[in-house]
Amino acid sequence: MERVYLDHAATSPMHPEVIDEMTAVMKESFGNPSSIHSFGRASRHLVDHARTVIASSIHADYNDIIFTSGGTEADNLAIIGTAEANKDKGKHIITTQTEHHAVLHACTFLESKGFEVTYLPVDRSGRISMEDLQNELRGDTILVTIMFGNNEVGTLQPIKEIGDLLKNHQAYFHSDAVQAFGLTAMDVQELGVDLLSVSGHKINGPKGIGFLYSHKRVDLQPGLYGGEQERKRRAGTENVPAIAGLGKAVELAQHSVEEKHSMLSDLKKLLKETLAGEGIEFEENGSLEHGLPHVLNLSFPGTDVESMLVNLDMSGIAVSSGSACTAGSIEPSHVLVAMYGKQSEKSRNSIRFSFGLGNTEEQIVRTAHEVAKIVKRLTT
Repeated sequence: MERVYLDHAATSPMHPEVIDEMTAVMKESFGNPSSIHSFGRASRHLVDHARTVIASSIHADYNDIIFTSGGTEADNLAIIGTAEANKDKGKHIITTQTEHHAVLHACTFLESKGFEVTYLPVDRSGRISMEDLQNELRGDTILVTIMFGNNEVGTLQPIKEIGDLLKNHQAYFHSDAVQAFGLTAMDVQELGVDLLSVSGHKINGPKGIGFLYSHKRVDLQPGLYGGEQERKRRAGTENVPAIAGLGKAVELAQHSVEEKHSMLSDLKKLLKETLAGEGIEFEENGSLEHGLPHVLNLSFPGTDVESMLVNLDMSGIAVSSGSACTAGSIEPSHVLVAMYGKQSEKSRNSIRFSFGLGNTEEQIVRTAHEVAKIVKRLTT
């Protein structure tokens, strides 16, 4: 039985060229990038090249890229780092109810330290209201952190509009772009974003590596103390093979943004059309107008998440109920609760399909047929 992986929003398989790049680096370049001898300089060149590629991908300056261990650390450094460094200007932070837990839990931590956090509601499509944001913005607001694209339902937030709103305000603007990077063209200057988080393993790169874009004007307190790596913003010897792999993954992603966007959108459309042809009832969660191409969250009335996931896994199909960071939890999705309310059945009967490298139309058609069989069995 062929196994079908449709959980790319949780993590993605590494691209063969990324594996080749990392393997070569591990074999040939073991020097410490901080060493001044030839072995160290060889490793430093690899780190510098990756930083150049990454900075170019979002139209940022070379020195504004900070390598991290992934999206979680990037989010934490952006949120806690700016809050601690700027608390003399105010202690108010604005975020949304549908953020990734790396953002929500960082905000909860700051609340325990005396900061005040406003959690903006979202509409039934998962989008915030610009009016709500403007009404909550205060003179002592020091940070607005709103994700680029949601990891559970794929909804895109109005990032440029938020950047424009904050242009003449003291608050820094951070966006968790972990799900959107590589699938949506990003220009941090045009968007007005001060801080941007990205993770390698979502773009067919390695786990354990990511980056934070932090504009030079941002006053940021480090989260780690030690050496002077990353211009004293993130101490620790650089993970050279992972950084090289991330650079290669970003390079590959940038060369295929439009092609990948079109291909993934087609797979999403094919799954919905095939399910509709099977005559089963389902509803799409998220914004039909403003959404990521690779994330499809569907509600199947009369079913429950756990039964669906178990049956699909037994059929060789890997999908998710939402965020991978809450896998195994029987708690309803906080994203769907924010969109529809605690009493909505959608928070207990919705499945996330997410597409990526290696998926084919044949796999999508087979998945739709298997889903239909399971839904019919569970609802009759």
